[in-house]
Amino acid sequence: MDLTSLGISQAKDVYWNLTPAELVEEALKNGEGFLTDTGALMCDTGKFTGRSPKDRFVVRDEKTENSVWWGDVNIAFEPAKFEALHQKMIAYLADKNLYVRDAYAGADPEYRLNLRIVNTMAWHNLFCNNMFLRLNEEELENHNPDFTIICAPGFEADPAVDGTRQPNFAIINFSKKMILIGGTGYAGEMKKGIFSVLNYILPHERETLSMHCSANVGKDGDTAIFFGLSGTGKTTLSADPNRGLIGDDEHGWTKDSVFNFEGGCYAKVIDLSKEKEPQIWDAIKFGAIVENTRFIEGSRTVDYTNNSVTENTRTAYPINHIDNAIEPSVASIPQNIFFLTADAFGVLPPISKLNKSQAMYHFISGYTAKVAGTEVGVTEPQTTFSACFGAAFLPLHPTKYAEMLGKKMTENNVNVWLINTGWTGGSYGTGSRMKLPFTRAMITAALNGELNDVSFSKHPIFGVEMPDTCPNVPAEILNPRNTWTDKDAYDQKASELAKAFVKNFTKYADYANEEILAGAPEVAVVA
Repeated sequence: MDLTSLGISQAKDVYWNLTPAELVEEALKNGEGFLTDTGALMCDTGKFTGRSPKDRFVVRDEKTENSVWWGDVNIAFEPAKFEALHQKMIAYLADKNLYVRDAYAGADPEYRLNLRIVNTMAWHNLFCNNMFLRLNEEELENHNPDFTIICAPGFEADPAVDGTRQPNFAIINFSKKMILIGGTGYAGEMKKGIFSVLNYILPHERETLSMHCSANVGKDGDTAIFFGLSGTGKTTLSADPNRGLIGDDEHGWTKDSVFNFEGGCYAKVIDLSKEKEPQIWDAIKFGAIVENTRFIEGSRTVDYTNNSVTENTRTAYPINHIDNAIEPSVASIPQNIFFLTADAFGVLPPISKLNKSQAMYHFISGYTAKVAGTEVGVTEPQTTFSACFGAAFLPLHPTKYAEMLGKKMTENNVNVWLINTGWTGGSYGTGSRMKLPFTRAMITAALNGELNDVSFSKHPIFGVEMPDTCPNVPAEILNPRNTWTDKDAYDQKASELAKAFVKNFTKYADYANEEILAGAPEVAVVA
């Protein structure tokens, strides 16, 4: 057990694979956080309370030159600059206490990626214990890492010398099989770094679709997958007491299984309550972490309404803190896929069925809408598109993932549903938010096969099929146009949204095949 293979031959003390209790003790001793009254460890991430996408790089070399989707998502970094920065980091670590975690990603043994993480902060090492899959004693003895993370929040780059944009950075090197993270204490950079690695290796080298989604499984072994951006209900809707949780964020789809990449959950906790999300509430106990939260004054009770540090307050806990989580986190091929969108324009149906072309098109589009108050400067609904519902983590071109999805739909006869958890009866400010019990009822009906034999109507612009009836849902809300008092206003708004889809898709059109392009809405767009 030494770090010489990483070039690290000097350090103050090196702590290998400490238990959660030992890491909590270390974090408290180091002044890294506080214990809450539930036993969770509360820590701050410092200046960065979220990822910094413009400071995330990929080393451009022979391996990645012709395979990576270069641009604003994957910003190229020179191999020589990486080597120099790596050496500077090693020198920085020479007099530091280091916490080393051996773990892995990928619950399916055939696709696992062995990891080694070197941290300068004990709570970061606890985060990695929670978020990645944990090794038993025998596995630890024989552990040989496939990928390594070195994370040192206190180490800052010199942009003029090191080739970074700012002092903070996260750099993936696929040839060296290493991620360097410095200048930021946001723990999510480690989690999403490995997700990005798997988003390259699995589709490019293993013919396995990697997905930014949650997944659950029914008592009869039927798997469902939920895609959706922030605020669409992905975590809430996949947390079903009648179904086992496979995972809440990152999965792979092989020829015969769906498997979780992770060993834990990293959930938002702003405005968290026991009534709304009891599973997450109960999971925040000893061993869990809460980030950037604050106490109710005079207590050690977390005030989840407090956003004084950030709206992006989070908790990280092992998946076994959730009662109905299945371990190992592997299940059968999905029968139903749900694309979740919070359409603030009140245009899209609350539930609709997509054909293969539409599924690939909407997958690449990755649509939702931000509403007033969600971000500084957002005063009215804004369209948001994120390719494959996770553009920031895609090393390959989005059409690669979409084509794999289409292929798997055909091979496995999978149903794909578009679920609008957003507005009905008008846009945000005029209409109302879709009631959660109705959304749950629609998803349940789809899962139970209760929509297999009902009649459907085609949406005139988006072309998706809308069920005319659905158990436990009022029929009048199933066609969104019927919920608007002013039908002409609906038609105009639907046309505007369709044009936004088409405009957004222009950046992918050159790489998209005819089948994908056939899924576009039918709307005249003036150049």
